[in-house]
Amino acid sequence: MTPSETNAASDAVEPSVRSSITVPPDLVVDLLGSSDENLRALERLLAADIHARGNAITLSGEPADVALAERVVSELIEVVAGGQTLSPDAVRHSVAMLTGAGDASPAEVLTLDILSRRGKTIRPKTLNQKRYVDAIDEHTIVFGIGPAGTGKTYLAMAKAVSALQAKQVSRIILTRPAVEAGERLGFLPGTLSEKIDPYLRPLYDALHDMMDPELIPKLMSAGVIEVAPLAYMRGRNLNDSFIILDEAQNTTGEQMKMFLTRLGFGSKMVVTGDVTQVDLPGGAPSGLNNAMRVLGDVDDIHFAELTSADVVRHRLVSEIVDAYARSEEPALMNRAQRRASTTSNRPRR
Repeated sequence: MTPSETNAASDAVEPSVRSSITVPPDLVVDLLGSSDENLRALERLLAADIHARGNAITLSGEPADVALAERVVSELIEVVAGGQTLSPDAVRHSVAMLTGAGDASPAEVLTLDILSRRGKTIRPKTLNQKRYVDAIDEHTIVFGIGPAGTGKTYLAMAKAVSALQAKQVSRIILTRPAVEAGERLGFLPGTLSEKIDPYLRPLYDALHDMMDPELIPKLMSAGVIEVAPLAYMRGRNLNDSFIILDEAQNTTGEQMKMFLTRLGFGSKMVVTGDVTQVDLPGGAPSGLNNAMRVLGDVDDIHFAELTSADVVRHRLVSEIVDAYARSEEPALMNRAQRRASTTSNRPRR
């Protein structure tokens, strides 16, 4: 597992250094991946030449390139040795950690278990995700801010379920604003609960990933788990609870203040949102943006920022996020403003 002695090449045309890493035989397949997909990812991402033969991986190239490749391969061996399944995406995130600022260890990040259920373990997949998870442990109120697909809500949900199972809290409260309903809410069929349900569905879906589905209705009936629109939080004092506010960019300043002041003793709050996806009608300012400005210096409140580099969905999601970020004036408007602009520019009949 330790790189062998690095030898300088005698011919100036040849790679300047060469190094070999011996992989434990039982880890070779997991390290290289199905049809060597992880090896091919390493070849694309690293400047050093990489060759695998048997259980030996040979690295050659410029000294700095070989040194980086040695670190990456050694870290990935630790990951698979810890029982973690390695994928090309995990390889990509590991290289990003080791080439970025700081002294991050991919093995430390990728093997941090948050919650396990039926053989599936939820872990952070990027350095910023780990920092976000650590912040939830260390602070009473954490804001998770980032684009779609960065795991900000899913990881918060996993921490909530883990805290409930460890009896650190006595209940979980999940809420989000039903902003898009607006005036159209009354035209939807069913009771008020049935009308609001589609806006809360992502929270239910995450719960079903993390808990036995047959247990969830019982816990909800007993009040141990509550999923409700943000308006239902007014006037309450939430003690011994893990409270998550999702889609917080769609709160007004008054709603955000109302929510944050529900915090009771023995509770934690996680507020998640994407400041580029505001749906408030009439171009109203977002309560999330206001909170970032007002609360930035308040002790025990932490703002964790995730970026397109932390997207853990399909590779294209990250590229889509970046493409929209590069766009010009439309990116400065929220979505409600863009819809209003489109409507006003349509020819009248």
